[in-house]
Amino acid sequence: MSKNITQTFAEVAERLPSQPVQYSKDETGEFQPVSFSQLYSEVEKMAAGLASMGIGRNDLVGLISENRKEWLVADLAVLSLGAADVPRGNDSMPEEIAFILGFTEVSTTFAENAAQVEKLISIQKDMPELKRIIVLDQDFQLKELKSKAADRKSLEILKYHEVIQAGEKFLQNDPDYVKKEVEKGSREDLATIIFTSGTTGEPKGVQLSHANYMAQVDLIDTKIRIGAGDIWLAVLPVWHSFERVMQYIAVLYGCSLAYSKPVGKIMLEDFQKVNPTWMASVPRIWEAVRLGVIKSVNAGSKVKKSLFFFFLGVGKLYRYFHNMVFSRLPSFKRRSRILDALIGFIPMIFFLPGYLLGNLLVFKKIKAKLGTRFVAGISGGGALPSGVDKFFSAVGILLLEGYGLTETAPVVSVRTQWHPVTGSIGTKLECCEIQVRDEAGNVLKPGKKGILYVKGLNVMKGYYKRDEFTRKAIDEEGWFNTGDLAMIAHRGEIRILGRAKDTIVLLGGENVEPLPMEDKMRESMYISQVVALGQDQKFLGALIVPDEENIRQWAKEQGLQVGDYGKFIKGPEVHDLIKSELAEAVSTKNGFKTWERIARFGIIPGPFEVGKELSGKQEIKRHVIYEMYNKEINRIFA
Repeated sequence: MSKNITQTFAEVAERLPSQPVQYSKDETGEFQPVSFSQLYSEVEKMAAGLASMGIGRNDLVGLISENRKEWLVADLAVLSLGAADVPRGNDSMPEEIAFILGFTEVSTTFAENAAQVEKLISIQKDMPELKRIIVLDQDFQLKELKSKAADRKSLEILKYHEVIQAGEKFLQNDPDYVKKEVEKGSREDLATIIFTSGTTGEPKGVQLSHANYMAQVDLIDTKIRIGAGDIWLAVLPVWHSFERVMQYIAVLYGCSLAYSKPVGKIMLEDFQKVNPTWMASVPRIWEAVRLGVIKSVNAGSKVKKSLFFFFLGVGKLYRYFHNMVFSRLPSFKRRSRILDALIGFIPMIFFLPGYLLGNLLVFKKIKAKLGTRFVAGISGGGALPSGVDKFFSAVGILLLEGYGLTETAPVVSVRTQWHPVTGSIGTKLECCEIQVRDEAGNVLKPGKKGILYVKGLNVMKGYYKRDEFTRKAIDEEGWFNTGDLAMIAHRGEIRILGRAKDTIVLLGGENVEPLPMEDKMRESMYISQVVALGQDQKFLGALIVPDEENIRQWAKEQGLQVGDYGKFIKGPEVHDLIKSELAEAVSTKNGFKTWERIARFGIIPGPFEVGKELSGKQEIKRHVIYEMYNKEINRIFA
């Protein structure tokens, strides 16, 4: 329990030297394994190479890259020396990188490839402390660079293997140097500074320690059962705290990581190649998988389409009553387990044959796309839409929704594998405490909506060089204000209801939480992205990004000529289609109030992009959208 990340990694590598820990693709696209002993050796050499350049305890090192096997080597090497990394993804804009690396005054940074090196060279003047770039791509050659700045003495560019070779030479003189540095380490050592603007636009560097991450690593086995032999398909940007902690959990429990991409075709092909047991991903990817299945069904015969949706409906009903019988429904209002079991038992038995037949004829084929060993997916980084949750439950694929923020490193809660309570984000990890408070700061009872506060070992050390922001976020007793609206059930399950700052207040004083509405609207096969609007207005509106593929298919079925797609989606036919979809989704039968209906909407071609309308976690940046689409929004409420 007292070990930090790198100390625990060293112990696992010693215990499981021949166990595969990484699978990455070679030039032919085939996955090749790396054992724990091989990874440990490479980490040690990289750490020694960094040490030979003067990098040591309390230093900060940049890390600009997407998920790949060398990322983990660089990360663990930096941490082995008692230093911390400052990560960012390849899609970050040059001005973001300049601010982050300039503000932290790093002298050395890793960069994934030539494109990232070029980006760094172009903003070198804004990062006066930066003197060295280490390129992770092992095939990188200096001649790939177009910029002549690579020849400047002020900026040294090193290849990955050059640092490894420098480390080998360093270790010849002091073979135990890295081991001694690892032993000096503490759980309180800083591990990383992750800059997150989230949806507010204000860049803040979240300082996370080894202790923040290890608090979750130590307790994750109270939520899921994993160990040697398990393979995690890694698809998310690892510079985000969610994917990062899942990789630490996988490695420190002796599992393997297989590096893929969050692209439907590639990801599904890799499922077949790797046959993984777990995958951590964001709601948009699970949503894309659901839509992919539905698109495939709609492209088939009417008979297959009818059978699919019939059995899907049966599956949803069976799962609902099954959850009722086995106490897997959240108790936001007091529930009687005995009464639930009595009410649900007969309907569960009634729908069971249909569910089993549906599994044999339909669902079995869907599950086969994820391989033969898939245990469960973990969804985080945003709210899992209810429709997506119910879809996978009906099909028989286990999704465990979790919740957290970068500031909580990130896991606060997650559903339990052996008793997943749907309609919730599960119960909290034992490393933290939670409270729901009203606007006056009063702690609310179960079943009451308020702002969620978290206190515990997973809460950050604070914002880097931003004490004023830290004081606003964490009170004197250590309670962190998540800014999320939540409700705690009588048995401890949590439900997130949206962001407090996202609440729309209409002119009539009605409060509207946009997130549940947006989730419901996106269940339509014709709506790809949506933003609810209406602050200080008489009624609600929305910006809609249609699903182009499905719109084109619908037009073909209706005998309509699309022509210019941008003009077509602004036409009356698509307007009427979207209007009917919105009326169906946001209706009283789905639990919405009469004044919550979408009265008017605007259609834009889209799609929203990460770095523009979307944050790195693919959450809507509402303030950006209000600025970018000001004219369209004004027309909606004119």
